[in-house]
Amino acid sequence: MGRYMAVDRSNLLSGLELAKFVTKGDRVSLARAITLIESRKSEHRTAARGLLTALNASAGKAHRIGITGVPGVGKSTLIDRLGSYLTAKGHKVAVLAVDPSSSRSGGAILGDKTRMAQLAADPNAFIRPSPSSGTLGGVARTTRETILLCEAAGFDIILVETVGVGQSEITVAGMVDFFLVLMLAGGGDELQGIKKGIMELADMIAITKADGANEAQAQAAAADYRAALHILTPPSSAWKPPVITVSARDNHNIDALWSKIEAHRAALQASGEFTAKRRDQDVRWMHSMVEDQLRQAFLSGDAAMRKIAEAERAVRAGALPPSVAADEIVSAIFDAR
Repeated sequence: MGRYMAVDRSNLLSGLELAKFVTKGDRVSLARAITLIESRKSEHRTAARGLLTALNASAGKAHRIGITGVPGVGKSTLIDRLGSYLTAKGHKVAVLAVDPSSSRSGGAILGDKTRMAQLAADPNAFIRPSPSSGTLGGVARTTRETILLCEAAGFDIILVETVGVGQSEITVAGMVDFFLVLMLAGGGDELQGIKKGIMELADMIAITKADGANEAQAQAAAADYRAALHILTPPSSAWKPPVITVSARDNHNIDALWSKIEAHRAALQASGEFTAKRRDQDVRWMHSMVEDQLRQAFLSGDAAMRKIAEAERAVRAGALPPSVAADEIVSAIFDAR
């Protein structure tokens, strides 16, 4: 990737200027472009639209992979090993680690670059923590746009790590080409804690920490998950989700994991599903952004804020049912316009 080029730092809002340097692989410009699209200020959103439009033709060529798993499953360690394996093969890897946000400050609290030490020092890798700022499931509003920016900057593999809680898995599965679910053996009933919905989304399940005394348990867990997947409908008719065991500590089966991911892409491209899936995701993304922008527009006016505060007091006092209060807020917003 290109190192740091001379950029006019005073012109943060020039989306077209940023676009030129992003496509040249300038890391500083890429980071500033991501900061720009994360902003909710109206003037920044205008510049961000120009930036995304200018970069649209350069995006879309990367392999997008979502990775999820409960805390403690070893997501960051596996991503560190997988990412380093891929850069050694000549790939350029971007990791978008979606952080939970502080309920008070809204700031990112995970230290992704310390959790992925090997990859953080790799010149062919880029790690970007992204605070969720309260978005449903912990997935940042701008994660999809960040994917496009990284693709335009020349990264050919995008890894999106979720926090592994709430609805984030479902949201990420709707923006990637391949969805990897990491599971941990040794918890008693191996199928006890997994959600059926997440298994139905999985393109592959990997049992982590399959090393040392835990290797036999990992193999037993893999057999259980293979049996469970037989009764579920897979995400694609062209692909049967496999179950493998991996050890990030011992660097075991990382190559097999990547081989399965490549085989999945080949299978979906042969069936025509790969491109169709991307287009469907784009349309759903458009509708999601429309809903988000309408919500922001409706709730940003002074009249709406006053009505919301008034309704909150009434609901808190028990004087008004929440559903009635919601109807009154919506009516007030539309009447004000």
